Amino acid sequence: MPHRQLLHLVIGGELIDVDAVEFRDLTKIDLVGAYASYQEAVDAWRAKAQSTVDNAHMRYFIIHAHKLLNPDEDDDDAH
Repeated sequence: MPHRQLLHLVIGGELIDVDAVEFRDLTKIDLVGAYASYQEAVDAWRAKAQSTVDNAHMRYFIIHAHKLLNPDEDDDDAH
């Protein structure tokens, strides 16, 4: 069986409340990038998160887009 392509999106933005995941302004979402490996996504997420430590409302997330695109496939995302 061929290895399926994985897709991890790293996005972020300013949250309305740090205890919830609701962005203040969806037009200002920061798309950091799309990555095939989870480790690349973690590295990008960590770099962006560290660059925003002065703003407590800024948050960055890794979205496992391949799971959203094909939820019926087995989870072989190693992390």
